[in-house]
Amino acid sequence: QVQLVESGGGLVQAGASLRLSCAASGRTRRNAIMGWFRQAPGKEREFVARINWDSGTTYYAYSVKGRFTISRDNAKNTVYLQMNSLKPEDTAVYYCAGGNTPQVYVYWGQGTQVTVSS
Repeated sequence: QVQLVESGGGLVQAGASLRLSCAASGRTRRNAIMGWFRQAPGKEREFVARINWDSGTTYYAYSVKGRFTISRDNAKNTVYLQMNSLKPEDTAVYYCAGGNTPQVYVYWGQGTQVTVSS
């Protein structure tokens, strides 16, 4: 089993930055891909960014490209999401997820709330 624990969410003003962390424990090498997703009230969960544990290859949703950066620290089994130039529309619960392919995520964290005020 793999456990994912997110942290770093909070309430910020538009234009501010936040860094989310996702600490993975357990049999973490089952996850070739780590991703960040978010879900705003009344909306479906959407993909934000993903990273390959081994190669470091990244991919972003168009809405966050250029503002968000996903990274990983293999030694700490932790994935980060640096969020800059935050907008009110970035307000959501952010989830960390792990899987073996970009299409299928098996393990999910509990989520961390990000609220951006205008």
